[in-house]
Amino acid sequence: MEAKDEQILRGDPPESPSGVTGKDTAGEAMDLEAEAGDPEAEEVEAGVEGFPRPCTSWERRAGPSSSEESQAFGSNDETDEHSFPLAELFPYICCTICKGFFIEATTITECLHTFCKSCIVKHFFYSNRCPNCNVVVHQTQPLYNIRLDRQLQDIVFKMIPHLEERERERMQSFYKERGLEVPKPVGPSPVASAKAPKQKKSPLAQSGFTIPSELDVSLVLEFVGAEEGIDNYKPLERKYVRVSGEATIHHVELFIRRKMELNPACQVDVVCGDHLLDRYQSLREVQNVMGEGALQDGLLVLHFGLVQPPRR
Repeated sequence: MEAKDEQILRGDPPESPSGVTGKDTAGEAMDLEAEAGDPEAEEVEAGVEGFPRPCTSWERRAGPSSSEESQAFGSNDETDEHSFPLAELFPYICCTICKGFFIEATTITECLHTFCKSCIVKHFFYSNRCPNCNVVVHQTQPLYNIRLDRQLQDIVFKMIPHLEERERERMQSFYKERGLEVPKPVGPSPVASAKAPKQKKSPLAQSGFTIPSELDVSLVLEFVGAEEGIDNYKPLERKYVRVSGEATIHHVELFIRRKMELNPACQVDVVCGDHLLDRYQSLREVQNVMGEGALQDGLLVLHFGLVQPPRR
């Protein structure tokens, strides 16, 4: 048997043509790669002795996690519930006037800010602006532009335990202490409404509407003309207006300016009979002072003209 065959049977590595072993050949190859600037030269040097190259950080991260870790994460996703302090919702369920939870939540339609009904009604006794954003709710009757927010009130009652029961008990005790009848819940019951027979409405009844009692003054706005040099204004399309008697001549002026799109520098003079009206006079005061002579078919007639502002 030849020497080469005996070497193979013993398991010895074959000699290279230069007389060096495979171990030395691998070492020389690594030196050449390191000199060539291979970025993985340092990692490969760790495997020169025949050991596998250690995996890099991204290889370790990419490997599958242990079964214990996966089970732990799976159990958290299935059983945990998201919870947070109730105090984080206080800005959305508390009234900024009384600092308590909403009771009969009422929203302003102009800005969509919500308050307790009793709080916002009391506020409108001395102001016509929103307590939060200071926007004008209504020039004369801010109560026209508020609406009960029943959905929000239901949410508050469901979030705060026993709030609805306590409020109902307080209301009943309030009326009983004063000898008053406890008001019934608003709205008919579903059973009663289902049994009630349907009544056909006449076309005349469908087209009619009810005028609020607060709108107690009817106006006729007659345009008498404008001074020379005043132009670019629209005609007043509707001269018949029904407003509250608490409205002032200033409100009438603002209405005319908005409808006719007047220049801010233009001045509006409002006259009733032979009297130039002051902007702070209320319409009820004008009607009482001028008497029947200022009325035409029960309507208060106001004449207005457009003039240039006085030069200083």
